[in-house]
Amino acid sequence: MSIKVVLADDHPVVYEGISKTCGTKLEISQQVSKIENLIDILNAEEPDVLVTEVRLNGQDALKVVEELRDQNPELKVVVYSGWDNPTYVARASSIGCADFVPKSGPMCRLFESIEIAAKGEEPPEDSLIVIAQSKMRRPRQTFDHDVPLTNREMQVLRHVSMGLSNREIGKSLGISVETVKEHVQNILRKLDVNDRTQAAVWAVKRGLA
Repeated sequence: MSIKVVLADDHPVVYEGISKTCGTKLEISQQVSKIENLIDILNAEEPDVLVTEVRLNGQDALKVVEELRDQNPELKVVVYSGWDNPTYVARASSIGCADFVPKSGPMCRLFESIEIAAKGEEPPEDSLIVIAQSKMRRPRQTFDHDVPLTNREMQVLRHVSMGLSNREIGKSLGISVETVKEHVQNILRKLDVNDRTQAAVWAVKRGLA
């Protein structure tokens, strides 16, 4: 039985390339090029996996994915993108995407990721999602008096440094938005900085993010 896939990408060449090489294991049932059509098509198609770019026609597709997964946490999502910067990877991780596959890699990696996601299995250790999760959630290894933050505050700071919103940080760490706000305020106070950008710069300069 083939895996039913909806592809959200605004480049026809991507759809054509995937359709011609995916074999019989995958069924690309629909291509979506506009965000405003994505929800209706997913409801109509009920795919096993959604494969999406991070942006569609200049709009934020990950924001829509977050809304979709809020409504249906069982939705399997694989991000397949030419925009593989750390912020996008971290955001995809925080909203529960199954994997993040860069378009610069071999297409077989995408197919493998789709199959793994459809089975509900964990992505491989070299997945960008796994690497991002490990980095964002790792605790402090040693106590440093020059870094006056708790383990949780360090985790929040790493998320902030990757450009995540309070809502995305909360989802990633399994805590409320209000708790995230408290941690961020404590971080700013302890580091004696004025805003999130300065906190992120502080962390990067010390190799903590």
